[in-house]
Amino acid sequence: MTLSKIELADWRAVHSWASLPRVCRFQAWGPNSEQQTREFVAAAVEAWSRAPQQRFVYLASVEGDAVGMGELHVRSRGQRQGEISYVVHPRLWGQGVGTAIGRELLTRGFEELDLHRVYATCDPRNLGSARVLGKLGMTWEGRHRHTALIRDGWRDSEMFGILEDEWRAATPFPG
Repeated sequence: MTLSKIELADWRAVHSWASLPRVCRFQAWGPNSEQQTREFVAAAVEAWSRAPQQRFVYLASVEGDAVGMGELHVRSRGQRQGEISYVVHPRLWGQGVGTAIGRELLTRGFEELDLHRVYATCDPRNLGSARVLGKLGMTWEGRHRHTALIRDGWRDSEMFGILEDEWRAATPFPG
């Protein structure tokens, strides 16, 4: 699995999952129209040119086939805090792609951006995403109530986090 900087031409690949109701079931967005996906991708591409850059949005590919995406969002440079999120096409659910995206985002956050803490949230009903966050070595920190209004009502968010020293202790050094 590789992550590459998202480009405008990636909108069709992104739309292949962003238009699916089961992919966005636990999200405040979607299912997307083509126009909504184009607008999202355009904003994600534009974020790469901002200074200081806050959003780092990547397309995830396996053997050249776009299969998902990941985002690292710097929430506070002063406090060295970031948030990760990911989405995987359902045809690859359960095959480790989400975990691979998350690992790469954490690596970039801690090694390239010198973050101290990275967190992620998921809907309590999204057991697959909670498993991914656990596999990434993230600690469950609690539940925030009514954080997002989605199609079926207010959604709570499970909060997971990992600190730089925890990540470094669990990450083997090359060589």
